[in-house]
Amino acid sequence: MTEIPEHLLKRAAAARDKSAAETPAAAEPAEAAPAAPSDSRIPEHLLQRSQAAKAARAGGGAGGGDEAAAGGGAVAVADKVGAVVSAPPAAAGIPVGAGPGGHTQRLLTVVKSGSIQDVKAVPVDKVHTWPHLLAAEFVAALACTAFVFIFSVFVNAPLLQLANTNQTPNPSKAPWYFLGLQELLTTFHPMIAGVTLPGVGLIALILTPFLDHNPSVKPEDRKFAISLMTIHMMFWSVLVIIGSFFRGPGFNFVLPWVEGLFFEL
Repeated sequence: MTEIPEHLLKRAAAARDKSAAETPAAAEPAEAAPAAPSDSRIPEHLLQRSQAAKAARAGGGAGGGDEAAAGGGAVAVADKVGAVVSAPPAAAGIPVGAGPGGHTQRLLTVVKSGSIQDVKAVPVDKVHTWPHLLAAEFVAALACTAFVFIFSVFVNAPLLQLANTNQTPNPSKAPWYFLGLQELLTTFHPMIAGVTLPGVGLIALILTPFLDHNPSVKPEDRKFAISLMTIHMMFWSVLVIIGSFFRGPGFNFVLPWVEGLFFEL
């Protein structure tokens, strides 16, 4: 809000007090109007013109037509420094309250230079898919490809002999990404191990965005979603590790540091 100078506030308060004191005498003739106090800051000729205008309006004489012809009525304008000014109504063709040189502008308040709107930039946590997301994914794909290429150079992974359909290897293990399901089959019924438990886990992961509506991307603000995903990953990782390193012939439980490692890439 604009701060009004102290001297203008005092002048406005004095003008209001004077207006309140002159209100009962507005309907009386001009000669009965009380004289202006000697300590008033308004010039004498301005007070006389103001009293004449009040008497003309109260009497309803021909001065009303002159005021209309002279463009009476308050007109608000703004000067080049941003100050709001007002032109008082005219009486008998003579502007009331005219200052030296016939100026009719009167200062009401001072507006400080600069913008009056408080504009604050709101940070947006959204970015475009291209190039931000796709560029990062492309770099990640190149890094994975380079890692697999270097890994294949230093790690020997030859093909085994032709499979014998008359002889099943012992133990017969599924690929490592299915060893979790194979480990569940050793404990539960196939319907429970192959359909019920994996289905419940996948449905829980699908419903996580609908259960947790927190828009934040900070881990400390998404404890429910992160806890659910952590439990799922730990549960599946433990099953894969047990099926890979702790299952021997007959898919029995063994200790890899005692009976050897029954796992091949």
